[in-house]
Amino acid sequence: MHKAVVAMMAVGLTAWAQAPAAPGAANQVDKASAYYHYTLAHMYAELASAYGNRNDYLNKAIENYKEAIKADPTTPLLAEELSELYIGSGRLREAQSDAEDALRKNPNDIAAHRLLAHIFTQQIGDRQQNRVDQGMLQKAIEEYQKLTALAPDDVDSWLMLGRLQKVAQNSVESENAFKKALAIDPENEDALTGLAQVYLDLGDNTSASALIKKLADKSPSQRSLRALANAYEQMKEYALAADALNRAVEMNPPDASDLKHELAQDQVFAKQYDAALKTYQELVEDEPSDAQALLRMSQIYREQRDFAKAREMSDKAKAIEPDNIEIRYNEVGILEAEGKVSDAITSLNDLLISTQKRAYNQEEKSTRLALLEKLANLYTTLDQTQPAVDTLRQMADLDSSLAPRLTARIISTYEAGKDFPKAEQEAEAAVKKWPDDRTIHLTHARLLADMGKVDPAAAEVKKLLGGKDDRETYLALAEVYDKGKKFDEMVKSLDAAEKLSQTNDEKKDVWFMRGAMYEKQKKEEQSEAEFRKILELDPDNAATLNYLGFMLADRNMKLNEALEMITKAVNQEPNNGAYLDSLGWVYFRLGRLPEAEDNIRKALVFTPRDATVRDHLGGLLMKESKVRDAVAQWEVSLKEWSATSPADQEPADIAKVKSKLDTAKVRLAKENASKPEKR
Repeated sequence: MHKAVVAMMAVGLTAWAQAPAAPGAANQVDKASAYYHYTLAHMYAELASAYGNRNDYLNKAIENYKEAIKADPTTPLLAEELSELYIGSGRLREAQSDAEDALRKNPNDIAAHRLLAHIFTQQIGDRQQNRVDQGMLQKAIEEYQKLTALAPDDVDSWLMLGRLQKVAQNSVESENAFKKALAIDPENEDALTGLAQVYLDLGDNTSASALIKKLADKSPSQRSLRALANAYEQMKEYALAADALNRAVEMNPPDASDLKHELAQDQVFAKQYDAALKTYQELVEDEPSDAQALLRMSQIYREQRDFAKAREMSDKAKAIEPDNIEIRYNEVGILEAEGKVSDAITSLNDLLISTQKRAYNQEEKSTRLALLEKLANLYTTLDQTQPAVDTLRQMADLDSSLAPRLTARIISTYEAGKDFPKAEQEAEAAVKKWPDDRTIHLTHARLLADMGKVDPAAAEVKKLLGGKDDRETYLALAEVYDKGKKFDEMVKSLDAAEKLSQTNDEKKDVWFMRGAMYEKQKKEEQSEAEFRKILELDPDNAATLNYLGFMLADRNMKLNEALEMITKAVNQEPNNGAYLDSLGWVYFRLGRLPEAEDNIRKALVFTPRDATVRDHLGGLLMKESKVRDAVAQWEVSLKEWSATSPADQEPADIAKVKSKLDTAKVRLAKENASKPEKR
């Protein structure tokens, strides 16, 4: 007999001998006969595999499996191996027919139910296509429900039922199945991790982590610690996830390299950058050609703003994998982080040109779309409206299914660039082309509100509610009322959205909008209270840090705290023009004029058409007695105010700029008059 076949038989026979019988089943079995036929079945199955699935060997294998099952219907392994043989040889219809014939003769035939359950389960999904056959899923669930009724102490059947119910998104039924398995075997690792995953899906992170921690503490294994790390990751407790994975790594498992990559990633998320660098360095020492570890090190150094080290690691990674798009894209990220956005655009365009093809597979298309989206964002960062729009159109040409969403982005891009005629033209055409598209209608309504047409905008958004409560629609309605300064109506919309908010992240969105609303109403204490609620939950929330910091600086209050807040925001988004302007403004309030000017001028690189930034620079220059330059900035500020949408124009702010400009012009005239005439 072929040596490989003999070896495979030995493995299979050991597995059969160790396989547990199904609890609660009939004890009248003929183990000797079952063992004999299983031996033959296994031998013929391996011979069939070794000799190209010969039908005569397959038939003999199937016959002997059936005889083994007759002799011992209590051992699940027999039905599972028979079903795998049917599946592997493409004889699914025959397998199903045999099982159904057996059930017609005996509806309580456990082996037949097990065979059907296994066959249906194998046909549920296509992993490559990420699809689920709902019909097969339901059939598999029904078979396992019958199995658990016939053999209520069969842990494996309860486990499979729990997994299948989870796939079907039947959380309650899945939870019950896993709890049944745990009632039979309280330490069952599969049941504990399965139940924990159900809790995670339900948002009960505390129960999930408690379950897995109990398992990991009692019998730590690579699997249980990995499951614990996964639970912590979903809770965004990355430091705890890193601790769990570190314990797994210390067990020196065969896949230690993969575990270390996961560990380092959690360390990065936990902002344990030095620890992550050490982990990646160990990976590179073990495998010098690990380009991914070098790339991640480059990204950490970039985050730490050590651009020399970031570029060094990036170059090493590129030397190993010169055509790796992610590594080449990392160079764009380094340039952007350095504030060299124009260079980043050039580098990204070079990458897009060098990878251009006539046709793309799905993965290539997804990558290219991501690169184009980044390019559009970079153009927007520099206030380059038309190149950003052209890039978004390229994305729509590449994937027409994205056209409505990208058209909405185009409308918003024109709007942000103060090209309202083009924004209106795009919006009107989009509404006609996609009359039922929700995103298009929301974008169109926001544009109407920006143009001062608040009532039609609100009516358009309300139609999307359709008599139903919807959090996102209420937030959009609040935004419309905000544009029209209809704050009483805005309050109602925000209250409705808050009632529908389930997570802290969703609540933070509402609190931010409410805080901004109070600030516009000059209700500073109430505004600050809303922003403080956000920071209590999320101390690093950049948008909130900037808004509250600027608000305090504008009121000339708590300037040191305001500086600390805005600095944290800028450190997170160093190319954000609004944040840089806020930082400049708080330095101005503190009398630190050189730092103020440096940051306000940086802000203008990214927001050259912002009327407020121009006003701030004018005030700074006036303070430095650079009157002529101050006049120039205030004139530009008024020009930009006139180009701003009607809803965003602030008459009081415009009047202040006019007053400052008039005063500066008078002073400039006096200075010019006092100068001696040149002869």
